[in-house]
Amino acid sequence: MNEFTPVRDENRERIARLELIDSRLRWLSSWIIHNANHLRESRDGLKVGGHQASCSSISTIMTALYFHALRPQDRVAVKPHAGPVLHAIHYLLGNQSLEQLQAFRGLGGAQSYPSRTKDQIPVDFSTGSVGLGVAITAFASLVQDYLIAHGQMAQADAGRMIALMGDAELDEGNIYECLIEGYKHDIRNCWWIVDYNRQSLDSTTADRMFRRFDDIFETCGWRVLTLKHGKIQRQVFKKPGGQAIERWIDDCPNAEYAALTYQGGSAWRARLNADLAGNKAALKLIAGMDDADLSALMLNLGGHCIETLLEAFAEADDERPTMFIAYTVKGYGLPFQGHKDNHAGLMNPTQIASLRESLGIAEGAEWHPFAGMGDNTARDLKDFIEPVRSVLARPKMAAAGIDVPGDIAVPDGDEQSTQAAFGRILLDLSKSGHPLVDRIVTTSPDVTVSTNLGAFVNQRGLFRRQELKDIFAGYKIPSPQKWSGHLAGQHIELGIAENNLFLMLAALGLSGPLFGHRLLPIGTVYDPFIARGLDALNYACYQDARFLLVATPSGVTLGPEGGAHQSINTPLIGMGQPGLTYFEPAYADELALLMHWAFAHMQAQDGGSVYLRLSTRAIAQVQRSDDGWKADALRGAYWLRPPESGSRMAIAYAGAIAPEALRAWESLRDDVPGLGLLAVTSPDLLHRDWSAANAQRAAGTARQLSHIETLLAPLSKDAGLVTLIDGSLAALSWLGSVRGHRVSPLGIDRFGQTGDLPDLYSLYRLDPEAVYDAAAELILAQ
Repeated sequence: MNEFTPVRDENRERIARLELIDSRLRWLSSWIIHNANHLRESRDGLKVGGHQASCSSISTIMTALYFHALRPQDRVAVKPHAGPVLHAIHYLLGNQSLEQLQAFRGLGGAQSYPSRTKDQIPVDFSTGSVGLGVAITAFASLVQDYLIAHGQMAQADAGRMIALMGDAELDEGNIYECLIEGYKHDIRNCWWIVDYNRQSLDSTTADRMFRRFDDIFETCGWRVLTLKHGKIQRQVFKKPGGQAIERWIDDCPNAEYAALTYQGGSAWRARLNADLAGNKAALKLIAGMDDADLSALMLNLGGHCIETLLEAFAEADDERPTMFIAYTVKGYGLPFQGHKDNHAGLMNPTQIASLRESLGIAEGAEWHPFAGMGDNTARDLKDFIEPVRSVLARPKMAAAGIDVPGDIAVPDGDEQSTQAAFGRILLDLSKSGHPLVDRIVTTSPDVTVSTNLGAFVNQRGLFRRQELKDIFAGYKIPSPQKWSGHLAGQHIELGIAENNLFLMLAALGLSGPLFGHRLLPIGTVYDPFIARGLDALNYACYQDARFLLVATPSGVTLGPEGGAHQSINTPLIGMGQPGLTYFEPAYADELALLMHWAFAHMQAQDGGSVYLRLSTRAIAQVQRSDDGWKADALRGAYWLRPPESGSRMAIAYAGAIAPEALRAWESLRDDVPGLGLLAVTSPDLLHRDWSAANAQRAAGTARQLSHIETLLAPLSKDAGLVTLIDGSLAALSWLGSVRGHRVSPLGIDRFGQTGDLPDLYSLYRLDPEAVYDAAAELILAQ
């Protein structure tokens, strides 16, 4: 057991007030959920849900944090199932409306889990996918250090990045990937507070994990403070026979403790009397308490004791990352406390009425913030919490925009790959001296060199709080990578864990609203491995983090690597992910145009993040007669070879497969008069725009033609389309639905083989011959 500095006598009144607030938060969070499930009209008959037991286990922790320890510069990720407690806190403070609470988990109401984009109350980090809200706080602390090192924040303004988590979240692997990365970068100013109620959705947590979490975190440089026993327990332990009770509590298996908690005082008495028979002093202590007092003693765990929590928070008042393991009871103070099935359990009307009566709340006054307390106590509590309002009601920070260059120069070269062009564009920007470059932060999961970020890092350096010399350079060993680490560095190198990449991008992409200083993050990853971090990518987009994701190489075009390194469905990920705009450029000038657009889109009020799917395949660059193609390319597609009016066929392609599409067009144009060649730069934008136009029609509003409808308008009604992409056929095959054209789609629908491109393109029908066959099939169908 950790010993903390005792709270001084002048704070006794503060503790008493905090205990009243804790009780009120437990009530309000329970009532919010009860109203949604039992009182509000149910039109579909479905359980609305909520987690009364999960709220009650953490209410004391959140009371001590929000009404005592939290500072204006601190940022908090609240465990998903404690969302109602957070809403209750802001309701007490006047920052949340009654209407929002009454519509909890309903359309337009308070969200099921804290959401920084959907909730009306201030939310620093969205949570919901367990574990991710924990891990992002570590990366946010690294972003804060980055801003301080680059002179955009003062050290005095540094806050703590705090995560409130359920102990079952410690089963999530992403937490340990994050923990290792945090150790590499020597993170600081981070608190992780564990609601250690030892119950998950299905079961009670394993006893053998006791002390293992301590070992893991201490090994990674964290301070671990275990809050197992509350003040009342610690006082009893000092009495004759108390040590025997302490040993019994410490040795009691989690499942046994939970079952006895549910059964109550008489069960505790029977079990203790049996197990401690022969210890007269302990039995005398037990006999001196009635069942209610005995139950209160056994439930007086550290996570339910305000004084213990305040002591622990005071103990960690420095920069060292700290993990608090606060022992609690699942369902604390509720009729199903300790029951193994209480995770999604709901109090019935009789039970909630009993709880209401025990708090002195009159029927009909359930929503009153301070009902049943008496006028003097209510007035006192209002005065007590008033200073907290300014701490918690802070508006979202508005970061100033960053000017984007008038255009981005296209790298020279008759033959280029989009991946190589990306590296050269970044290098040229780095040398340009434009202010935009100073706000770019690059990051990558151990693929910096192989995704062509190396030259930028040579110019700008690795970000390190402690200087890191290039040992190879010191020994004069030749290497194209001349990397040194220092405070001014602009590249954050990560280990090979894609989940960490997307959490890092999320934290960097929230630097504006979190810290008031905008950054422009660029993350590179192997395209096939986007799926490894897909949950974290979705999480980043959900909370409107802004970043540029550059994924390369892609498709079976990465021939010799074989199926495991060849991406198939990433175009569909790009099309299906909200908050992310997917492009697949074929040529260097397209890429330069799209990167220029991305830097502005990442800052726009209605903008978002951008995903570029690139390739290592060097292809001949096209010659442009003018810039007329650019506006259409930014909308998702343009005619590389325009069709004639009434043409009965067109070829549509995306990405590195452009040479095959172009060769096929050249071979077929004499046989198919007016044949068009459509360069699709973004299947995502095309589909989204077309869907929006259809939605206008469904809504009965004036329907505007989508971009793809306008592009395909010159084709005859019975024209055929051959679509071609080094990825899932579905990314382009939908084009036939736009105007009812017959489609012959070409793409990848199975795992790839190793081989050179002629073999693979032939095997997977991506070569010109496949286009000829598809065109012939369409001609016959006409």
